[in-house]
Amino acid sequence: MALIMRQGSVKGDQEEKVRVQILAIIIACLSAITYGLLLAWTSPFMVKITNDKTNYNITEDEASWLTYISPIAMVVASTIFSYLSDKIGRKTTLMLTSIPHCISWICTIVSTNIYVFYVSRIFSGIADGCLLVTLPVYIGEIAVPRIRGVWGNLVGVCTFFGVFLINVIGSQCSVNVTAYVCLPLPIVFVVAMCFLPETPYWCIMHGKDERAKDSLRTLRGIQDVDGIFTKLKEEIDQQMKEKGTWRDLVMQPANRRGLIAGVFLRVSQLFGGAGALMTFTQYIFAGLKIDVPSEIPTIVFSGICFTLLIFTGNVIERVGKKKCYIITCFLNAIVQILEAVYFYYESEAPDVDVAGLKWFPIAGMVLYAVFSSFGSLVIPTVMLGELYSTSIKAKAVCVLIITFGLVFSASNFAFYYLNTRVGMYGPFLLFGITNIVSSLLSFNLMPETAGKTLEEIQVSLGK
Repeated sequence: MALIMRQGSVKGDQEEKVRVQILAIIIACLSAITYGLLLAWTSPFMVKITNDKTNYNITEDEASWLTYISPIAMVVASTIFSYLSDKIGRKTTLMLTSIPHCISWICTIVSTNIYVFYVSRIFSGIADGCLLVTLPVYIGEIAVPRIRGVWGNLVGVCTFFGVFLINVIGSQCSVNVTAYVCLPLPIVFVVAMCFLPETPYWCIMHGKDERAKDSLRTLRGIQDVDGIFTKLKEEIDQQMKEKGTWRDLVMQPANRRGLIAGVFLRVSQLFGGAGALMTFTQYIFAGLKIDVPSEIPTIVFSGICFTLLIFTGNVIERVGKKKCYIITCFLNAIVQILEAVYFYYESEAPDVDVAGLKWFPIAGMVLYAVFSSFGSLVIPTVMLGELYSTSIKAKAVCVLIITFGLVFSASNFAFYYLNTRVGMYGPFLLFGITNIVSSLLSFNLMPETAGKTLEEIQVSLGK
């Protein structure tokens, strides 16, 4: 009887452990919803503020800068918050995202000119830099591997839920009302985070052993954590001894291949259309000669991305990340080049009647959403935590976040510039060509990480 009771107790502890960690991940990912809301804010509202000459009187060229400013601010902020994350803690740094998030929404509420909107986007970018540096690390350090593997994708799901939500709210509400609706979310996030512990990893790294044990008791749902603590402390002490340098990031073969793969994935993702097509979604649909309001296909597009991302994790893991990326890049290239052909004939060949194909741009964007949900929308982010050893991961992630910000801004600029100077077929042709090249380069530049431990990935990268 005692044995049965003991087994039941252990099972109860395991269930409690899972519940606490999942709850912590869900609360932490509330910040990712706000990230998604602000990421795609330009989709519904770039069109609205340029059309509303009474309240704003903003030109399209002025509004286009709203899509470039946030990624640049993110680049600067990421280096600062990377330092703070190690200095003051993952939890505290993550909570700081609520400050620029709130300031961004408040600026949006009071804005009557483009310059206040610019300030809003700067603070949005600052929050992005903080979140992208801290949130994946916080989740990785509070969750056991089996929970992290299943729930780690929640960051992407919550981000695209925010993208979907801003398009829904933006279709019905004004700029001010939308900001009022969204403002409470970062406040709820920071209040809820107050009840979560700091990661045991950070506590041990800074010699706060008793605080680390309290964190483990909360997260694991058990009182006797001495064995877990001792093992964790030994692992962290070993990792601290092997801490890599910036030179190691470039000179060691495994690190260098991982860095090249990470940069390649970010460049191919963004110049393949993943960033610009999210940022300019409604702008694209508003330019189509269709009888449907642009808000409807925008909501459908973002809704498909959000819904599919909930289910794609298992499919990608079974098929293989490399194979999925190669296939989806190729399929996206076909769709985007066909869309470029359509837009070319629509704008440059008036003698060619494409009226019967007005449905194709929407269908093409829907197909892009489906294909990308199994590839470029998720794989580069997931692989970010798999390509690097613990000793060098912080430096590699910092480099890739800077790369992400710069390339995101550049791809948004390329989209708007080509569209206004050449026509809508210009950016779609660029995205299509990029995806063809990415599909081919993936064979050599992208390692397969599905089904492998982190140690096995490092061995394969070092060959």
